[in-house]
Amino acid sequence: MSRRRLLRGLSLAGVAAAAGSLGLVSYRDEVQAATVGPTSGEEHQWCRVVDLRACKGERKCVSACQERHGLSPEQTWMRTLSWQDEAGEHFMPVMCQMCQDPPCLRVCPVSATIKTDQGVVLVDQDLCIGSRACMAACPYEARYFNWSEPKPAHRMPAPSPNTPEFPANQVGTVGKCVLCADRIPYSKQLPSCVEACPRGAHYIGDLVTDVAVNGRSTVRLSTFLRDGNAVRFKEELGTNPRCYYIPGYGQPVGGPLVGVR
Repeated sequence: MSRRRLLRGLSLAGVAAAAGSLGLVSYRDEVQAATVGPTSGEEHQWCRVVDLRACKGERKCVSACQERHGLSPEQTWMRTLSWQDEAGEHFMPVMCQMCQDPPCLRVCPVSATIKTDQGVVLVDQDLCIGSRACMAACPYEARYFNWSEPKPAHRMPAPSPNTPEFPANQVGTVGKCVLCADRIPYSKQLPSCVEACPRGAHYIGDLVTDVAVNGRSTVRLSTFLRDGNAVRFKEELGTNPRCYYIPGYGQPVGGPLVGVR
């Protein structure tokens, strides 16, 4: 399957209409879908899929991320939106969307934000001066300032003392979801949020191999996205996020938010 054909068929205008109020926008044509295709020559191009049909707002993914990265109780690298409609209460985890065209990358005055050749956006804590320009630029509110000394992170098995893939967060710097990049290529361990979800809502996918896994099952990524009517958050902003959401059963994706926790 070619890379262009991998994402063919994700033109979902009907979903887009229902999703508008929350900022979830479906693919509109193949050209747009192809903009998130893998970089030529790379062995892997990582992405994330969140199956909202399975998410029940238990936030075990949030807790696992906090524990692994030594985040304080008031700080998370993932938050959960919730809203109520006629079909009931719905939940949507929001973390760094791993944009292919990240606005945070362009505004950093010291080039502390980097994007790897395999599409993972990271922050070099040793370079970060805490200007918070990246926080202002991120349309997903997915970056967090380190106001206080973080707790010791769970660094076992231990990678190097401080890397962008597994940063040692420092006071006065900005942190964010790193997709547990130190575990790439996820052959033995998955990101902590993926492992912790009791319902298998979180998947890690590879646009090159066309595979996504959640620790319980392995799916063909392109088929999973197409059959699930996948959408992306605030796609109209042109950031080309590599986080895909599969809407819940039948209910409209959107409606007034009733809480952000």
